[in-house]
Amino acid sequence: MGTYDGPGLRLVVFLQGCPFRCLYCANPDTISFSGGTPTTPETILGMALNQKPFFGKKGGVTFSGGEPAAQAEALVPLVRMLHENGINVCIDSNGGIWNSHVEELFSMADLVLLDVKQFDNAKHTALTGMPNTRTLATADWLEKHGRPFWLRYVLVPGISDSEEDIRALCRHFGDGKYKMIERVEILPYHTLGINKYKAMGLEYKLENVPLNTREQLERAKDIFDGYFGCAVLN
Repeated sequence: MGTYDGPGLRLVVFLQGCPFRCLYCANPDTISFSGGTPTTPETILGMALNQKPFFGKKGGVTFSGGEPAAQAEALVPLVRMLHENGINVCIDSNGGIWNSHVEELFSMADLVLLDVKQFDNAKHTALTGMPNTRTLATADWLEKHGRPFWLRYVLVPGISDSEEDIRALCRHFGDGKYKMIERVEILPYHTLGINKYKAMGLEYKLENVPLNTREQLERAKDIFDGYFGCAVLN
């Protein structure tokens, strides 16, 4: 159960496999496309139905990962079943995968939580191992097709927290250009996943990166507020 993965109280389902290799990934165990625990759609539906009384008017199920779009074909019928039972569905995505199944999935989702890691393409590639062109195209598709989404941005000191980088992102998405953005979430950098790296025998390459100071977070929030009326600091 989570309270930071979309509106209300939510059942968060973490899926296996992601094409990105984000240096600060909190779930390195979900990056590989092998592993994980095979789970049937009926099992997830049953979990959601058991927890539905706690969802209230805003809550529901959020698919995270990993990258949910990597399993879009399997998710489409599950989302359909959840909707048939009156359960809200969010997709937490980096927007980096696109095919006909992803298009259908995003058309069905009640909300997409779109993680934009960096607006500068070269810096995005250095941070994630992938360009951001597909992510930005996904945002354009959501806007064009009237699909609501939240824009999420992690402030990594020295990597994505400079005023230049933040303003570039804000100029692209802000000032009312994207009508379907319902909320902009400014996410502080954290190292909650570092123990997973150690347990898996992996190097955490940002180990010497400090956490954000309160002043850094407030300065970033002020910049976002100049472009959006829906920016929140989580």
